[in-house]
Amino acid sequence: MDTPIAPLPVIDFWFEFGSNYSYLSVMRIEQEAARHGVRVRWQPFLLGPIFKSYGWSTSPFVLQEQKGRYVWQDMERECSKYRLPWKKPANFPRSAILPLRVAVLAADQAWMADYCRRMMQMNFVHDREIDKQELVEEVLTGMGLPAAHILAQATTDENKLKLRRQTELAISKGIFGAPTFFVGEQMFWGNDRLDDALAYCRAGQV
Repeated sequence: MDTPIAPLPVIDFWFEFGSNYSYLSVMRIEQEAARHGVRVRWQPFLLGPIFKSYGWSTSPFVLQEQKGRYVWQDMERECSKYRLPWKKPANFPRSAILPLRVAVLAADQAWMADYCRRMMQMNFVHDREIDKQELVEEVLTGMGLPAAHILAQATTDENKLKLRRQTELAISKGIFGAPTFFVGEQMFWGNDRLDDALAYCRAGQV
């Protein structure tokens, strides 16, 4: 009798397409998770409502000039370290409601990781406005997917509510920024904590 194969440990990856540090994690998490023998559970959500709950009208990187200057220098260093292409977006933070509606619809699909990487590149490499139907169609069509069908599903009231509830769940879990990783109840915040989160997950600390 064959011994059943134990399921891979899981890391929950909370991210937003408008988040520059989420770009770094989206582009490398699948490869790093595979190296650690960990499965990624994609958790897209909206950062805007979280910022508003703090009384912020936009990203703290915009509200605090000195922090903003530091962040763009840091992004150049980090992208160089990870050998990722980078272009500072002309519009930051960009709205990403429609791309996130597609992501929350497709979170369990095999094409989710590729979709997320392509969408992040549209924002942080090609400097495109990502919250437009034409662009999302372009990305999905480029992946060989039925774009019209996916967008029709993504824009139903049911799926819009799903993204809203996903964001409410993020707030209830104490998430205050992106990217954020959860291993069980343990939270790790920031791209620089991805390796720690994966190591913790692999060690079976859940």
